Parts: sequence; C-alpha cells; structure tokens
Amino acid sequence: MLLNSLIFCPTMTRAKLLQPDLVLGKTIVELSLAILDRHGVKGLVLDVDETLVPFRGDQVSEELREWIDPIKAKLPIWLVSNNMSESRIGGVAQTLDLPFLYGAAKPSRRKLRQAIAEMQLPVEAVAMVGDRLFTDVLAGNRLGMFTILVEPMVLPGKPLYPWSIRNIEVWLSQKLGVTLQGALE
Repeated sequence: MLLNSLIFCPTMTRAKLLQPDLVLGKTIVELSLAILDRHGVKGLVLDVDETLVPFRGDQVSEELREWIDPIKAKLPIWLVSNNMSESRIGGVAQTLDLPFLYGAAKPSRRKLRQAIAEMQLPVEAVAMVGDRLFTDVLAGNRLGMFTILVEPMVLPGKPLYPWSIRNIEVWLSQKLGVTLQGALE
C-alpha cells in the first residue's frame, strides 16, 4: 500500500507526498504558539513514540508537560499513534490529559480523519506533527493537513543510531527530491 501511494498518486508527486510543510529541526518542545499561529494552525494531531516520548521510555518529561499546557489551552490536540499498546499510548495521553487513538497504521488516514472530525475543524487547519516521513508526514500530506517534521525524542545519553529507520527514510526522501534543510519556519 505504501509503495502504491508513493507511485500511483495522481495529484501529488512522490516528493510532495513526503515533503513536510515545516521542518522544525528541533524537538517538539521548540514548536511555539507563534509558529503555529503564523501557519494558521487551529488544531494538532501529535504522534507519540519519539515525537513526545522516547520509544523505549515511558515517562513524559517535565519539559513536555510545560510545553503542552499552554498549547492545549489554545488548540485542540489529539494523540494518534501507530503503537498497538493501548496502555502505553493511553498512559501518555492520561498524563497529558489528551484524547488518543492507537494502532493508527499511518500512513493510513482513517484515524487521522477520526481525530479531525472530533475537533470539528477543516483538515487544512490541523497540523500533523511527527518525527517520521513515511508515516506521519505521508499520512498528513495524503489528507491535506499541514505537516510538521520534528527531531525525535531520545533517551538522555542514547543518540539516534545512524542506521535507524528514520535516517533511512530521510536519505530515501532526499533522493526523491524532498528538502529537509534546517528550520523552514
């Protein structure tokens, strides 16, 4: 399915499907309300693993809590994760006091549509924020959302491995013509 959506999409080029509207170049905690306002974002769909918390970590950082409180006071936010663990994603959602959907199978758009419908906003006013091109950005672009690529959250002292899936996605995307140079605010 992923290969078919990259090759046979009649309205978008492969590069456009993988091109984020905004490359933050930093973790999500650097995404400000001013940046969101500048781009007309009225709601957020957030990936969880490595976007909000490290993949092997289960604790929400104090820095993330401090970031999300003023954002959720202004915008509706949903967590939408590919992770199949309801207890893991639900635990993060409960800690942040946010609604969530798990097992999303992104780049499928089904659960993104569900979250956007709950927000009662037009799809183009909602941003999909994530750390992965072939899941988060691709799903958001296929739906017509504003897409934001952030750097992954990793455990302190544990750098992202050079052979990680994300790095392979970045390399392949750049070969297809995607531009990921620095912050494009």
